[in-house]
Amino acid sequence: MGTVTLGVSIAVPEPYGSFLQERRAGFGDPAAHGIPTHVTLLPPTEVDASALSAVEDHLARVAAEGRPFPMRLQGTGTFRPLSPVVFVRIVEGAEECAVLQERIRAESGPCARELQFPYHPHVTVAHGIDEEAMDRAFAELKEYEAAWTITGFALYEQGADGVWRLDREYPFGADELPGGAPPVVPRQADLSRPAAPR
Repeated sequence: MGTVTLGVSIAVPEPYGSFLQERRAGFGDPAAHGIPTHVTLLPPTEVDASALSAVEDHLARVAAEGRPFPMRLQGTGTFRPLSPVVFVRIVEGAEECAVLQERIRAESGPCARELQFPYHPHVTVAHGIDEEAMDRAFAELKEYEAAWTITGFALYEQGADGVWRLDREYPFGADELPGGAPPVVPRQADLSRPAAPR
């Protein structure tokens, strides 16, 4: 059956998601076209395709134990020179993200893996582009702020074209969500299509 490349993340909702996605594209980062704005819980991980159902069951169990929590973004940060990344900082909700990603990567589960760097939740707005554009991303979003409530996470699969596509959503325990379980993955701009004239 071969292998598949999976990732688990928290989607940044509208209107924040599309705004940051469009800004990322505007800084010249081609990755903006490949995945909606997100906070990573499991980085790209290659697994046997036959293990996909086990991964989905594991994620469903993690989500069932999860509870909604507030998230707040504020200002920018960077991993340079260690890694060519500029990001929007998470100033509330980081601890909850850290707990979630530990549960997802549990040694006893199908998503067990070591991380290349210590886990640091963030929202990437520029990655691997020229230094001038990275500096611009850092400066232009340094006053950025957004806040919302996290209600779940989602599993994505990377296609041969490098684009990440939604596989399945995992809302936290539905009894804890106001008004039931709303979608956890909001629609964001499809930047691969030409923008309509204004």
